[in-house]
Amino acid sequence: MARPRLAVRAAILHQDRLLMVNAYPPDYGSDMWCLPGGGAEPGQSLPENLQREVWEETGLRIKVGAIILVNEFQDSKAGFHQVDLIHRATLDGADAEAMVLEDPEGVVDRARWVTKAELAKLHHRPRLLARAVWGDHAAWYDPMEEIIW
Repeated sequence: MARPRLAVRAAILHQDRLLMVNAYPPDYGSDMWCLPGGGAEPGQSLPENLQREVWEETGLRIKVGAIILVNEFQDSKAGFHQVDLIHRATLDGADAEAMVLEDPEGVVDRARWVTKAELAKLHHRPRLLARAVWGDHAAWYDPMEEIIW
């Protein structure tokens, strides 16, 4: 098994709606949704990495807040293991509808703002996301699980 990949994700709430993006490239045939973000690059702080990832995927500028959830997942067949640090985030003067989906990695091509009720009906990960986003508490840990397609 490879060393875990460290990633950062943004829980961006705007008018009580959470920004979600497609989790896999279009050709995977998956309807999984997740938060915007991606791999942490060396030489940048976690907030800097997160601001870069959100900008690359959505064209939105954000202010990064506290970590609210740690999520871990793996694909044991492929030898892949990832740890996501999920931060609260707010829009930094941007219009929520001014998204530009130009992900350089070609993964994110869909995004949507969802309410807590809509999130409950959406195929998404991590499972504890709603509790972490709409709750008032310290960070949660979502135990490692096998990757889902």
